[in-house]
Amino acid sequence: MADPNPSTQYAIAARGVRKTYAGTKKSPAKEALKGIDILVRRGSIFGLLGPNGAGKSTFINILAGLVRKSSGEVTVWGFDIDKNPRQARAALGVVPQEINMDVFFTPKEGLEIQAGLYGVPKEKRRTMEILDAMGLSDKANSYVRQLSGGMKRRLLVAKAMVHSPPILILDEPTAGVDIELRKQLWDYVLELNESGVTIVLTTHYLEEAQELCEEIAIVHNGDVVACEPTEKLVASLDRKTLMVTPLEEITASPDLSPFSAELKPDGRLAIPYQPSKAQVAEILERLSAAGVGVRDLSTVESDLEDVFLELTYRAAS
Repeated sequence: MADPNPSTQYAIAARGVRKTYAGTKKSPAKEALKGIDILVRRGSIFGLLGPNGAGKSTFINILAGLVRKSSGEVTVWGFDIDKNPRQARAALGVVPQEINMDVFFTPKEGLEIQAGLYGVPKEKRRTMEILDAMGLSDKANSYVRQLSGGMKRRLLVAKAMVHSPPILILDEPTAGVDIELRKQLWDYVLELNESGVTIVLTTHYLEEAQELCEEIAIVHNGDVVACEPTEKLVASLDRKTLMVTPLEEITASPDLSPFSAELKPDGRLAIPYQPSKAQVAEILERLSAAGVGVRDLSTVESDLEDVFLELTYRAAS
């Protein structure tokens, strides 16, 4: 697809985007987005996370041309969504959260119709190639109503790829999908990304986002409360836990003041601490003073779930 500004490094650039839904007699106006800034680098896998009602779907619908923003600027693959709406929408393949498709068509027919809607010439259509990549080639001529929920979700991904968009938006793509199908889906998505497709992912599986995404934005109540490379975002939470295996079995948590200690069912002590304020050596000194010998110890790092809960809790307070 032609790009009016080939030097740009962003697949999606949103600056100061606001969306206010008009109120009614029964409910006041709602500000769904409060001037958010989001930049998605080309060729990256970008995570868009947040609790229900945070504004993620509103933002995606603005990108897709389904919702009109109240203010701000958005470009998709270099195209302004107001000045060049058709080109901007053509640069996107959107996989919606809801399974919504005509159950009276076969997957092959559905992809052919979708390709026709995007103006893809018959000789350039990749219907069977895409169905094969999604593990649906043997179901090409079955009616969609005969497919399982996981197959239907993979078919949604296939439909989003018929026009070879440079950006693929996945809105909760693995909801309700078993582990095997989830792995197959992500293998294909990673292949797409390696070929240059930019991926934008929303998911409630935080471990999934932590493993796949290079950069993550966390949205809460219409604001972006964090937007960082994944490793930096996880490292930003100043919290670790020291797991200590006592030399001899203990039956109660020792007093390690000012540190707290929790005795786990497996006999280990879990001791949370802030690396910026305390060192492991200090904890070991407190253990020694309490008469607890150490057989083994390990450090548990914070994960994305900790960051997510910390940031959304802080934003809500």
